[in-house]
Amino acid sequence: MGPILAILFGIIVVALLVSNIRIVPQATVFVLERLGAYYTTWETGLHFKIPIIDRVAKKISLKEQVMDFAPQPVITKDNVTMQIDTIVFYQVTDAKLYTYGVERPILAIESLTATTLRNIIGDMELDQTLTSRDIINSKITASLDHATDKWGIKVNRVELKNIVPPREIQDAMEKQMKAERERRESILKAEGEKRSKVLMAEGNKESQILTAEAEKQAAILRAEAVKEQKIREAQGEAEAIAMINQATADALRLLNQASPTDAVLTLKAYEAFAKAADGKATKIIIPSSIQGMAGLAASLKELVSDK
Repeated sequence: MGPILAILFGIIVVALLVSNIRIVPQATVFVLERLGAYYTTWETGLHFKIPIIDRVAKKISLKEQVMDFAPQPVITKDNVTMQIDTIVFYQVTDAKLYTYGVERPILAIESLTATTLRNIIGDMELDQTLTSRDIINSKITASLDHATDKWGIKVNRVELKNIVPPREIQDAMEKQMKAERERRESILKAEGEKRSKVLMAEGNKESQILTAEAEKQAAILRAEAVKEQKIREAQGEAEAIAMINQATADALRLLNQASPTDAVLTLKAYEAFAKAADGKATKIIIPSSIQGMAGLAASLKELVSDK
């Protein structure tokens, strides 16, 4: 019987020792009390507590944590009641203060957040509240961080999740936003039409410039063609005159080379006179020598006629 009791006693002792071994995980601390008073804080690793005498009072996470609080009614400076809900990001920095500093620290942070938010919004009007989220967030964060230091808590930041004004104000804001959108749309449409007209005007201007340039080039080409034609005609006439003069000179040269008699010269004179008479001139100036010949010709004509 004795050995059995010894074995049982040994098993109980071993079980008791094993049950008092504690392993603290990463980013977690254990607050240990001895005989009901704070004794120490266990950090990551293997620890052993004395049975019955020691007690783990609290297990605390050192990670950053998030609390999403329900919407709170807040009144602005111009007496508009809004519903605002907040999100608080916090982290435990002192496990002892967090355990013994305040009862129910999460509720304390929520109440402090609501009070601080009411104080800040109460000094602001509705329009300023809707457009100053960053300022409100910074003020609440600074105020909460200072107040929670004695609780072993650090408030990293506070964000306003939603700001919900009364229904009638929402309707007015929606109408205002709609009017603003329509105004911007009208401005953009007017600017688009203006831009379109400018582009059309520039296109017409460019077209007119191109047309004028084309007409100018055509006129220049026509003038060049007329000029070329006149030059060619003048060259043709000059060449014809030169050829006539050359022919006349050649004829005179040949005539001189032939040593013509007076009768031949007289005959040539008559031929020239006949050609002159056949022309359209109304006046003919006849040299005196030819006039004598003409008188002789008239006398011979009358003599022949009498016969």
